[in-house]
Amino acid sequence: METQNVTLSIPKETLRKAKILAVERQTSLSALLASTLEDIVNQEEGYAAARRRQLALFEQGFNLGTGGKVSWSRESLHER
Repeated sequence: METQNVTLSIPKETLRKAKILAVERQTSLSALLASTLEDIVNQEEGYAAARRRQLALFEQGFNLGTGGKVSWSRESLHER
């Protein structure tokens, strides 16, 4: 995978904590950030794919066993 360097502006305290976290995970700060960004991108791509699948199902419709005909009225469903 081809990589590209980027410059980030991060609050000093956040950067300090991120460096400590990277050391605790025995990785570099760069690898930690790359992994986190990759997780976010994968999650968003997964959500988009799931959304497309659901919208396709809605377009297709569902067989409710009525044959496309409604044999009841709103009033009859709400009779007491």
